[in-house]
Amino acid sequence: MNFRQVYTLGETVYDIIFRYETPVAAKPGGAMLNTSVSLGRTGVAVNFISDFGEDRAGVIISDFLEKNHVSTRYIHRYRDGKTALALAFLDAKSDAEYSFYKIFPEERLNIELPVTGPEDILLFGSFYAITAELRERVRSFVNRARQAGTLIIYDPNFRKPHLSELEKVRPWICENISMADIIRGSDEDFAMIFGAADPESAYRFVQEAGCSNMICTRNSESTVINTGSVHVEVPAQIIQPVSTIGAGDAFNAGIIWSLVSEDISREELTSLTARQWLGMARTAMKFSTDVCMQFDNYVSADFHKQLE
Repeated sequence: MNFRQVYTLGETVYDIIFRYETPVAAKPGGAMLNTSVSLGRTGVAVNFISDFGEDRAGVIISDFLEKNHVSTRYIHRYRDGKTALALAFLDAKSDAEYSFYKIFPEERLNIELPVTGPEDILLFGSFYAITAELRERVRSFVNRARQAGTLIIYDPNFRKPHLSELEKVRPWICENISMADIIRGSDEDFAMIFGAADPESAYRFVQEAGCSNMICTRNSESTVINTGSVHVEVPAQIIQPVSTIGAGDAFNAGIIWSLVSEDISREELTSLTARQWLGMARTAMKFSTDVCMQFDNYVSADFHKQLE
């Protein structure tokens, strides 16, 4: 495995998962945390940038990250607040509806952020990347990484509980798109944010915002990739999922794993063939399928054997 450094930036929550109104699992969560753990379990050098409390839930999460080979060097642990909780209620399709409970301190992400280089990869997104009190720090960090030549991936991962704030944060979402080299979002993301009825419409919005590489995942239907010069669609594998909570996050991990294992640089993205994009998508689908077959938000501990 190539040992390029991967950085992920996003929220940390403690997930409590319900099925038929009954709690069935409790796991460290948050989109970028989930991706980080999947990467750590598959041998990628990953650094998680986030903040959470020094409370009992925070201790569980910190220990879990370290056990799964995720660097916690860039985690801000605060005392004046609590680690956020996310209640995830699974429906008949094993898709989740969320309720969030947050008690944050006034000062967030109060740490020295890393300096990234052209050989590195940065994944950022979710509501953390458009949170008002964090916005300037996130914008400055991502922009600095972009100027350094870091390959940047943005996942909006926009949730229904935040719809009331959409008009305020949409410009920030568009700005995040403009700083990224790859956008990976679900069809639900693009429908909620832009009113896009299909991947082609979504791609027009992404292009207008300033990015030319879009990967649109369509739940149990397919994945659509559009780069302007490449347009491919990959059918999804038919499965009976246990939980889809970490599916998109695992997909992101699969894309990053492919970029690292194939040593694909930011400059090489423009010359990737349809076959190469298809290969990345199929690998990413393996990651997300594995996650869907369990209550964990990340690939199983022995999943790396499928990649050997």
